[in-house]
Amino acid sequence: MKKALFALLVVALVATPAFAQFKVGFVTDTGGIDDKSFNQSTWEGIIRFQKDYKMPAANFKYLQSNAEADYLPNISAFADEGYNLIVASGFLFEKAIGDAATNYPTSKFLVIDTVVSKPNVVSASFAEHEGSFLAGVAAALRAKADGKNTVGFIGGMQFPLIEKFQAGYEQGIMAALPEYKTWKRGNDMSLVADGGKFTIFVDYTGDFAAPDKGQALAQKQFNKGAYIIFHAAGGSGNGMIKEAKERQQKGQTVWAIGVDKDQYADGLIGNKSVVLTSMTKRVDVAAYTVCKLTYEGKFPGGQTLIFNVANNGVGLPEKNPNLSADIMKVVKDFESKIASGKIKVSEIPQK
Repeated sequence: MKKALFALLVVALVATPAFAQFKVGFVTDTGGIDDKSFNQSTWEGIIRFQKDYKMPAANFKYLQSNAEADYLPNISAFADEGYNLIVASGFLFEKAIGDAATNYPTSKFLVIDTVVSKPNVVSASFAEHEGSFLAGVAAALRAKADGKNTVGFIGGMQFPLIEKFQAGYEQGIMAALPEYKTWKRGNDMSLVADGGKFTIFVDYTGDFAAPDKGQALAQKQFNKGAYIIFHAAGGSGNGMIKEAKERQQKGQTVWAIGVDKDQYADGLIGNKSVVLTSMTKRVDVAAYTVCKLTYEGKFPGGQTLIFNVANNGVGLPEKNPNLSADIMKVVKDFESKIASGKIKVSEIPQK
């Protein structure tokens, strides 16, 4: 009996320091920790892990990057201090994480939204096109229910990752409106059905941290008749939500669709929101999952983890006060078909 108690005591004494010393460092991009988007959501996942496992809050820190030149120095600072896991969220970290992984071969890294093929890096990728398809279904059906025929999309930088959002959104709209048979791309990037019966405006800000640019493009699209705009522009997209709020306050009914996290609260005017729904990209789940695996000694180095509709990595929020039960029923039906593989969503926008 004494030997058993002694053994338990030894295990407890060994485990306690390991528990107390587990450290996670997070490096933001230039959007900052409270960008209401990628950085914020990733940090929320890390902190949820810290609280669930009752770890010292002091062992979980972030460093904010004011410019891309800060990425590698900030990552290196955590590596120099011996942090157990270093997290960076966003495709812009691809080179910095790759360099850090080479410079610190015994450190462990998580990079979100891009792939770095190094044995001490785990990459988290998302099927943004699948979640955006559902946002497109919601937008099309709400516009149709309200007698509208024009919606919009605002992206950040135009390259394949963000085009996945555009591609999925457009496919969801087309799937929800089968009465329109022919969709053609205009010179201004807009996608037009049957010669003008339904229109999807498309614009890119060229920046993820410029709300003024997002607001300017939202003004343009709303002025041209857009009823609902979906953004995949990070902090720049907050300008679109701001424009929607200002118009609602002046009596014009328009809607915004958020991205990455549920942005309903960001669109509040009193107790109602201008955010119709959001395409949630569960970067918080990715961060939490890899923190947990690393702590348990199961760090999946060299692997790419995919988060999609089937594993709830992307999709719409659980609660959508601005969408009717009928619309949500159709959304859920499409969601099931995507999860089962009956519907394959393309990552590339229609030419």
